[in-house]
Amino acid sequence: MPFAQSHAITDICILVKDTQRSIDFYVGKLGFELNRRAEGFAEFNGAGLTLACWEIDHLSENTGVPNAKAEGPHKACIAVRVPSPQVVDEAYAELKEKGVPFYSEPNDYVWNARGAYFAGPDDELWEIYAWNDGGSMGNF
Repeated sequence: MPFAQSHAITDICILVKDTQRSIDFYVGKLGFELNRRAEGFAEFNGAGLTLACWEIDHLSENTGVPNAKAEGPHKACIAVRVPSPQVVDEAYAELKEKGVPFYSEPNDYVWNARGAYFAGPDDELWEIYAWNDGGSMGNF
C-alpha cells in the first residue's frame, strides 16, 4: 500500500521566526491549548490534528535542515472545513472580534464553497470554508 494511503497526516508544523509570537496568536486569538513547550518549539491541541510551531533557526541548528527563509506570504494554506456556510460567518465574526487579520469578509466562490481567509503571524494562510448546497465540485 502506498505511503500516503497507509499513514495519516497527524501533525502540521509551521516554521516560524518567533515561537512566543505564535503562542500568543494561536492561544490568544484562535483558542488552541498549549500542549508542549520547548526551546524554539510549541505544540497545540485543538479539534483534529496536532498543530506545532518550530523556530526555523532552531530546526536548522539541531537537524541540519537549511534555514532559508522564503520572502512573502502564503507558503502554505491550512484549511478548516466547518459544517455549513453559516458557521463560516460565525467563525469569521468571532475571530475578527479577537483581532484576526482577514483579507475580506466571507464570500461564496466559484468552486461552490463559502470561505474566509486570514493570515497567521508568519504569513501562513488560513482558510475557513464550508461547501454550499450541492457539495464540492470535481470529485472523482
